[in-house]
Amino acid sequence: MSAALLPKPQMRGLLAKRLRKHITVAFLFALGCAASYKFGVAEPRKKAYADFYKNYDAMKDFEAMRKTGVFQSVGPK
Repeated sequence: MSAALLPKPQMRGLLAKRLRKHITVAFLFALGCAASYKFGVAEPRKKAYADFYKNYDAMKDFEAMRKTGVFQSVGPK
């Protein structure tokens, strides 16, 4: 009696149905991770580099390192 009341489980197409759902969720998750990395890490890093090199003087930095004796081939003045 109770066996007749239980619905039959779906067996045909179950894998394809579940894969469609899981692939969609995985794609959206990966897209969210990529966007959060781009705007949370890459863009601030590019801005920091741009800000640093905006006022960077390579010759001034070279002279400071030369005076402290960092280089072996260039003696201090």
